[in-house]
Amino acid sequence: MNRGFALLLIILLIPISIFAAPQPELWPRWQAFDANSTVTVDHFAWADFLGHYLVTKHPSGINRVRYAAVTSEDKKRLAGYLDSLQGTAVSTLNRQEQKAYWINLYNALTVKTIIDHYPVKSIRDIDISPGWFSDGPWDARLLTIEGEKLSLNDIEHRILRPIWQDNRVHYAVNCASLGCPNLQSEPFTVETLEELLDRSASDYINHPRGMKVEGDKAILSSIYNWFQVDFGGNAEGVRQHLLKYAEADRAEYLKTGKVIFSYDYDWGLNE
Repeated sequence: MNRGFALLLIILLIPISIFAAPQPELWPRWQAFDANSTVTVDHFAWADFLGHYLVTKHPSGINRVRYAAVTSEDKKRLAGYLDSLQGTAVSTLNRQEQKAYWINLYNALTVKTIIDHYPVKSIRDIDISPGWFSDGPWDARLLTIEGEKLSLNDIEHRILRPIWQDNRVHYAVNCASLGCPNLQSEPFTVETLEELLDRSASDYINHPRGMKVEGDKAILSSIYNWFQVDFGGNAEGVRQHLLKYAEADRAEYLKTGKVIFSYDYDWGLNE
């Protein structure tokens, strides 16, 4: 067998899950901000969309989006909201306004990407990223902000994670999957930012997709494996993070120190 072909075959047979998740890698271009700015970004259109299409009382405890029900008019409104965000001079905002801006931008773009390719069973089926081994839409440059083309991965891993170094961001950005933390029912704003971040963390950690106990094993979301560097860098760091938000029964289990961690994630669409 040709050596090059054999190597290619081996690579193709490697499960995609073993590839490392993106590391936080600062894009210095986005560090600029104006601490004295009082400008606020209008997220009303996103709030209106969520109010119409997000199901928050699903029996599973996972917020669901009624993608199939989105009207052509509301698709245009969502696109218009994203256009307005792309026209925002984000570098002139204060830090908290920027943080809310990037989170809402990420979530609205994710929802629009699903709608644009619907029906799909998983966001990972939308293989529009460049490169032979691309998976999903995360590396596709779908936006232009202040003259720069950006992807979902740029927003999460080159802006949000390295600039704010707040591991609660992982509970705020939504990947349209059942294993993901909930898409919140309201936009993030300066006034609600801290409350929503803490609520998102607590809701996820105290739901089985965040942490499920089976005997002496805690089955955690793969988020804590993929992005362990943001949760203390090791299993003990993850445990201490979980203890900050875990309810009594989970906290008692975590405190025993005899926990065996394994990881799981459901990429099914949050429909």
